[in-house]
Amino acid sequence: MLEDESISMKDKEKVDCIICGDYVLPIDAGMTVIANGAVAVDRGKIVDVAGYDEIISRYASDNIVGGSGRVVIPGLINTHTHAAMVYFRGLADDLPLKEWLEKHIWPAEAKWLSPEFVSDAVELACLEMLKAGITTFNDMYFFEEAAAVSARRMGVRAVLGSGVIDFPTVSAKTVDEYFEKAERFVVDWKGDDLITPCIAPHSAYTCGPDTLKKAKKLAEKYDLLLHIHLSETEWEVGEMKARYGRKPVEHLEEIGFLDKNVLAVHCVWVEDNEIDLLAKRGVGVSHCMESNLKLAAGFAPVVAMLMSGIKVTYGTDGAASNNDLNILSEMSTTAKVHKALTSNPTVLDAKTALLMATRWGAGVLGLERTTGSIEKGKAADLVVLNLMKPHLSPVYDIYSHIVYSMRASDVETVMVGGKTVIDNGQLLDGSESEIMDKAKRWAERIKKG
Repeated sequence: MLEDESISMKDKEKVDCIICGDYVLPIDAGMTVIANGAVAVDRGKIVDVAGYDEIISRYASDNIVGGSGRVVIPGLINTHTHAAMVYFRGLADDLPLKEWLEKHIWPAEAKWLSPEFVSDAVELACLEMLKAGITTFNDMYFFEEAAAVSARRMGVRAVLGSGVIDFPTVSAKTVDEYFEKAERFVVDWKGDDLITPCIAPHSAYTCGPDTLKKAKKLAEKYDLLLHIHLSETEWEVGEMKARYGRKPVEHLEEIGFLDKNVLAVHCVWVEDNEIDLLAKRGVGVSHCMESNLKLAAGFAPVVAMLMSGIKVTYGTDGAASNNDLNILSEMSTTAKVHKALTSNPTVLDAKTALLMATRWGAGVLGLERTTGSIEKGKAADLVVLNLMKPHLSPVYDIYSHIVYSMRASDVETVMVGGKTVIDNGQLLDGSESEIMDKAKRWAERIKKG
């Protein structure tokens, strides 16, 4: 991929960067594959995407990224996590969700959560996600103002929701205090180019109807995403029936909560009529395959949801229940498991699997005009993957390779908003060793109790 010197430089438009590869996957409406392709980037935006020869005939740059043996894709999107929980990774494993949460995680949070904890932990989470090709993540946790500062410093795009719950935590003592903090966070960060606030009521079983209605009203006031756990366990469904005489989705419909600005996380225990309700209201779903597997929560009816027209995307959940933040892994596991569950190897094909991790992920977060695909005018959130690996040779179908064979360690370059944050697999702006050292020091404190 060397520029033809016969083409006059003066006739070309100067751009900040040209990213090229054997393949460029725009994840556009036609799920195009551009062989020997390139992307022109300037001032943080995608200027053009086409074949390499066409791009270099129009544009010139001193910064050429990628090349032979590479594939360029949009940044991956993690639509549900609790980023700061990376510091609880492996703290309590091989337990049922209710016991894991109530006897281990909540007590650990009560003891250790603070702005300093969240700030340091989110740095580690962002480092892990960026090195795995994730350029955008959607978070629900506490002390999100600290998370926002760390995410911005790390150069990652983030949708952050201050958690709202009906009982006291280290973050707030009353429901009103949760909402005061949530609204203050929204006011402070709305309009930022990387950080987008959202409203994050934990669930229908930890938030009463009044709290959920208030959360919806606040989201509507600022035109924000509503991010909520929904129907994760069989216990949750039974609890909601006992309290309200309705299943969780039915309950949210009854109180007027469901609409196109809602992202429902998990949706493991949903029945056909609930799937119909979610589809009717335009609700997006974040499917946390590996977390659900590890906690034995069950199998979400993903294929049925997709067939109903619901945009299903991938979340990692927190690293305390996964135990990593890796969307490439989620894609592969999800596609394979749902083929087995339906006894149909054609469902959740590779193109659909990658679509769920990119353009649909942006869509359910309300960021479809900003990111999720390689198209003119969108932010240059791009990932270059190295195909020159034994487990990636030979190549017949590039989509298949990414979904079924690619690993996080194959991520070579990551760009967010036109800024390169990962180069040759390493963090450019910041010290990986310092981030790891902080994690080690926190772990020593947590172990000592």
